Parts: sequence; C-alpha cells; structure tokens
Amino acid sequence: MKKLLSFLVVSALILVLAACGGDGEEASGSGETITWKMGHLSNEDHQWHKTAEKFAELANEKTDGKLEIDIYPNEQLGSETEVLNGIEAGTVDMTISGETMQNWAPEAALMAVPYAFNGQEHLQKVVEGEIGKEIETSVEENVGVTPLYYHMRAPRNLTSNKPIESPEDLGGFKMRVPNVPLFMDAWEAAGARPQVMDFSEVFTGLQQGVIDGQENPVDLIQSASFPEVQDYVNVTEHVYSWIYVVVGNEQFNSLDEDMQEAVKEAAAEAQEYGLELYETETAEIEQDLKDQGMEFVEVDQEAFGEAMKPAVEESLSEEQLELYQRIVEAGQ
Repeated sequence: MKKLLSFLVVSALILVLAACGGDGEEASGSGETITWKMGHLSNEDHQWHKTAEKFAELANEKTDGKLEIDIYPNEQLGSETEVLNGIEAGTVDMTISGETMQNWAPEAALMAVPYAFNGQEHLQKVVEGEIGKEIETSVEENVGVTPLYYHMRAPRNLTSNKPIESPEDLGGFKMRVPNVPLFMDAWEAAGARPQVMDFSEVFTGLQQGVIDGQENPVDLIQSASFPEVQDYVNVTEHVYSWIYVVVGNEQFNSLDEDMQEAVKEAAAEAQEYGLELYETETAEIEQDLKDQGMEFVEVDQEAFGEAMKPAVEESLSEEQLELYQRIVEAGQ
C-alpha cells in the first residue's frame, strides 16, 4: 500500500513538472509582447498622429502582434525636449523630433535653416541623399535615437494680428520660437523679439498677449486652433524642413533581426502614407484657415532672407556652415 502511494505521489509530481515545462516552452516559443510608448506634440487630427497610428498598426501586423505602440499626442508625456530626455532615461520609447535635436547633434540644426531650401523638391533631394544620411548618423550617435521615417513639413509661416510684409514691420514684435537657438538668432536679426516657449503654452500666450505671434507650418496653425487668436498668416515660408519619427537606439537594437526588418518595412509604408496625407491635406488646411477668417499676406521673402542670412551664418559652426553651403548648392 505504501509503495502504491509513493508511486502515485511521484507520478503526480512528474505530471505537474511536465505541465509546467510545457507552459514554459509555449511562452518561450510565442515570445512576450513588447510595448513602446510614443509621445508627440500634435493633436489627434494631425497628419503626424494619423501616420503614427498607421505605423503602429503596420508594426503590430508585421511582427505578428509582438510589438505594440501606445501613442500619446498633445504633449501628454511632456514637451519634445522632455520626451527626448525620457527616451534616454528609458521612460519613453518614441517621439517625433527635428531641429530640436541640434541640442545633442549639431548637424540636426540643418534640418530647418531659414531660407536654406527653395522648395519641396530641393528638400526631398537633400533628406533622401548623402546629406540626409549624414544627419541621420549624427542623430543616432549623439541623440541616442534611430530615425525610422520622416515627415515632409509644410513651410513655416509667421502668424500675427497685424499684417507683416517686411522686416521693418517686426519692431517690438514678441513672438514664440521653439527651443532652437538658430531660430532665435535669425528672428532677432530680422527685428523681432523672439522667446522660447513650449508649444502647449503658445495658444494661452497669444490669448493673453504674452506674445504677439508665432511661426509654424499651416497644419500646426490649424490643429492648435490659432485662428481663434491670430488674424494673419504672413507667407514668409522662411523654413522648409522635415521631421523624424525616432525610437531609442537601445529599444530598437533589443529587437531580433526579423523584428527590426518588420519595423523598417512598417516605417517605409507609413512614410508613404504620411506623404500622401501631406500632399492632399496641405491645400485643404490653407483653405480651412481662410474659411476661419485668417488672411494670407504676401511678404517680401527676399528681404526676410537677407535680414536673417548674416545671423544664420554667424550662428553655425564651421562644420555646420559647410553642410549649409552643400544644402544650398544642392538646390542650384
């Protein structure tokens, strides 16, 4: 009887251990789900957010559900700079960032230099060519993030509550600029009184008269509801630029090779999707701003360019200036 009981106990233990081992093999085979947190500054209706959602969907599909991306718009996870710091600290994984990265990678300043690009075709030639690759390498090495895909940005224009047609109209004009020293220097040289302010604070700043205006592409002018507090879009077109969707190097490199390839494929498809949105929505956005009462003012772009050029060249280091000259030459 004792032998029978011993046999039954041992058999039961073997079954339990076998069952546990089976569960472990199954979990190991299926792999655990990885979740990336992405924070950015635009709202849910903006083409960046729509494209991010598309990318998340594609990445999840192409990794067979092994990668999930949770997206937090409207600076819910902090400002652009704060999220970049969060990626370094490991509390966030992804964001959308451009020239702000020059605070770590000086070459990133060239992603948005006043009057460096003469239009969209010139910009695409640069970003998809050798110069763009050099900037991406610098971003990876110095910021600690990997660019996955980029967004073409509509040119930056100046908004205000009075028409501004030339630099002479900027006397005493208080305006918000992002945390980009080059922008600060260029607008100061043109005659304005620029100040750095988080994007999420700009609407209130305009509403309360803390600032008189700001500069951004039409999509952000629309999505931030600036028509409620600004009357004019002064068509300075002072910056043609692009912006990257980036993920932390550590997060990306922790993926196995197959998952990395899947993420790259998803990124390439998301970029095409984003470009289609950009091309179809930009003209519609301009018309919407007009319908909301904003008046588009033609300005002396050459005068603005000449006013800013000395400050631009002086603000750039020797290496940056060389890159700037190569960018200008690429459009000639």
